[in-house]
Amino acid sequence: MMEGEGEAGYVVVIDGKPGGPYTLSELTGLTIKAGTFIRKPGMDDYKEAHEFPELRELLGFNHQQTAPQYFASFDQRLLASVIDFFFIFLVYIIILLLSFIFLTDKEVRISVAIMLLPLIPILKFVYGVVADCSAAQGTLGKRLLNIRVTDMLGNRISFGRSLGRNAAKIFSVIPVFFGYLYSFLNRKQQCWHDIAANTLVIKDRLI
Repeated sequence: MMEGEGEAGYVVVIDGKPGGPYTLSELTGLTIKAGTFIRKPGMDDYKEAHEFPELRELLGFNHQQTAPQYFASFDQRLLASVIDFFFIFLVYIIILLLSFIFLTDKEVRISVAIMLLPLIPILKFVYGVVADCSAAQGTLGKRLLNIRVTDMLGNRISFGRSLGRNAAKIFSVIPVFFGYLYSFLNRKQQCWHDIAANTLVIKDRLI
């Protein structure tokens, strides 16, 4: 008996309607194709049948590399960025408060607060580079909204590509953020820096 054969839990979308849950052995009696949407307990989203190793073994499917079809909207990406800036600003405040422990003069404190302001975009840039190429494929803001940065086939990007992507955001900002607004005109909702780095920002597929 294959592992999990007697455990019910596979929800299968057939003719547009979710059915089940089924055990692994019961799936052999259904008309399941490689592209059939299936979900197991603990999954927030459906996946295609060929994406499950046990189903590839049971039903003889090959794993198919397919390009993403669900892309993060401008408002999702904007909200993710706002969330990231909020947490980075908190880090700035903490650093500032720690420096105030050693600084008692009011004018010196104001000067230091102004001098440390450039830390915010620097921290945002460094964090973005590291987070986008991490296993999470995105910053905290992106993870909270279930969106992530990928290459054109949905794979995790390299550090070099992440560095180039985040550096290219300057072109999306100038002039007047048109590079970000360009996502409204792009079928895959890519901004200019996405196009420059050949990346996507995708969202989970929900049924």
